[in-house]
Amino acid sequence: MQSITAVRRGWPRETAGDGTIGPVTATTEATARRKAPLLLATAAGAVAGVAAKAGDESGWRWAADLGTYPAAWVLVVALIGWRAPTVPAAAARAGVFFAAMTVAYYAWAALVLDFGWSARLLVAWLLLSATAVPATGAAVHWATHRSGRLPGALLGVPAGLVLGSGAARQLWLQWVQPGLELPDRPVQVVAELVTAVVLVAVLPRDSRTRLWAGALAVPAVWLAPRALDLLQRFV
Repeated sequence: MQSITAVRRGWPRETAGDGTIGPVTATTEATARRKAPLLLATAAGAVAGVAAKAGDESGWRWAADLGTYPAAWVLVVALIGWRAPTVPAAAARAGVFFAAMTVAYYAWAALVLDFGWSARLLVAWLLLSATAVPATGAAVHWATHRSGRLPGALLGVPAGLVLGSGAARQLWLQWVQPGLELPDRPVQVVAELVTAVVLVAVLPRDSRTRLWAGALAVPAVWLAPRALDLLQRFV
């Protein structure tokens, strides 16, 4: 009688006599399942931040480029948003990943390389981690589960911004202006092309959305240098 009364009153129990999992255990396991992806995003972000700073100091230009230009980070955030189960999860995981990456990058520079803390840059990137990055992850998740013009725009515009703000744009400028001398960055060009192809051709759910993504990426390429200038004013 006592156990029946306890259950009716909503008292927690861990297991029943027959081995059934009770409310306390079930709640604990559900909480652990929710936290696991965020912990994984934190760990992955920390590793990415250290790798990015190591790339900066490696002397290998291609490694430094991957951490400096936005293509790699746009691709990672897009894939996080795509694989998340819900829009809120996509936003949370993308933001946590980017925040952990930012802290690890500047902490490694300050504590291991003795460069000192770049407080202004750290705050600026953490602000992006709490705003633009989770918004991008959420937008990608939403767009990959729908079809039409708006989903195409949400995938195509980032692809255009990537192509128009990095090494691919420099390669284009060299092609249209043969006398222009710019450093060759073949690895970064490949990274930007892969990111654009994934956003435009892989993540959209159908052909109609792919067409919209490709079409709307074109004006974004033209707008990219202006968007990059605006971003650099803050970071």
